[in-house]
Amino acid sequence: MQFLERNLPKIMLAPSFLAVLIFVYGFIAWTGWVSLTRSRLLPRYDIEGFIQYERLFDSPRWDTAFGNLFLFGALFIGISMILGLVLAIFLDQNIRAEGAIRTIYLYPMALSMIVTGTAWKWILNPGLGLEAMVRRWGFEDFRFDWLVNSDMAIYTIVLAAIWQSSGFVMALFLAGLRSVDGEIIKAAQIDGIPTWRIYSAIIIPSMAPIFLSAFIVLAHLAIKSFDLVIALTGGGPGFATDLPATYMFSMAFSRGDIGQAASSAMVMMGVVFAIVVPYLYSELRAKND
Repeated sequence: MQFLERNLPKIMLAPSFLAVLIFVYGFIAWTGWVSLTRSRLLPRYDIEGFIQYERLFDSPRWDTAFGNLFLFGALFIGISMILGLVLAIFLDQNIRAEGAIRTIYLYPMALSMIVTGTAWKWILNPGLGLEAMVRRWGFEDFRFDWLVNSDMAIYTIVLAAIWQSSGFVMALFLAGLRSVDGEIIKAAQIDGIPTWRIYSAIIIPSMAPIFLSAFIVLAHLAIKSFDLVIALTGGGPGFATDLPATYMFSMAFSRGDIGQAASSAMVMMGVVFAIVVPYLYSELRAKND
C-alpha cells in the first residue's frame, strides 16, 4: 500500500510518458534513420549516407520552398509584431469599448487556418472577390491578381497569416504593457517626458522577454505552415508558394518519395532547434542568474 502511495504519480504518468516516447521521439528517430537511406515509395533501412540530403539541396523545388520560408517568415513575423505592438499601444490608452475592439482583433485567432485560407481565397479570387467587386463599381482597369500571379502569390499567404496572428501578438503585448509599473510611468510624466518617449525608452525596452516569446511563437507558426497554404493556394501557381511543410507532404503522399520527405522534415526540425534552443538557453540562464 505504501509503495502504491509513493509511486501513484509515476504510475499515472507512465502511459503518457510512453506514448510521447514512442510516438514523438521514436518517430523522430525513425525519420532521421529513413533520411539516411534510399527509401522511395516504401522505407528501406540500409544506411546510404547523406544521399537524400544531396538530392534535397539539388532540387529547384526545395530551393523555392526554403526561400519562400525565409521571405514568408520575415514578412509575417516582422509585420505581425509591428502591427500587434501598434494595436496594443492603441488599446493601452484606456479607450472606450476596449473590450469589443479587443474581441474583434482576437477573433481571427479563433478560426482554423483552413477557414482563414478559404476565406482569403474567396476575397482574393480575381473572378469573385476584391478585383471583381471594384470592377463592378466602374473601375474596369483595376487589377488585383496576386492569387494567380506566381511572383506575388506568396504575399497572399503573408496577408492571410498576418490577419490571423496579429491579434494574438497584440494580446501578448497588451498584457506586457499592463504589467509595467505605473509609478515609473507617472514619474516620467511628471518630469515632462513625452508619451512617445516613455514608450520608446522605458516601456518597450522592458518588454524584451515578451518580444522574444512572440518571436518564438510566430517563427514556429511560420515553419509549420501547411494548412493555410493548402487552403489558399495549394502551393501554386506551379510551386510558387511551396513551403517546406507542403514540400514534405507532397514528397510523402503525392510523389511517393519517403526519403525526400524524411530529409526535408529533418531540415525543418533543425531550423526549429536553431530558434528554440537559444531561447531555452536564455530562459534557463535568466532563471539561474
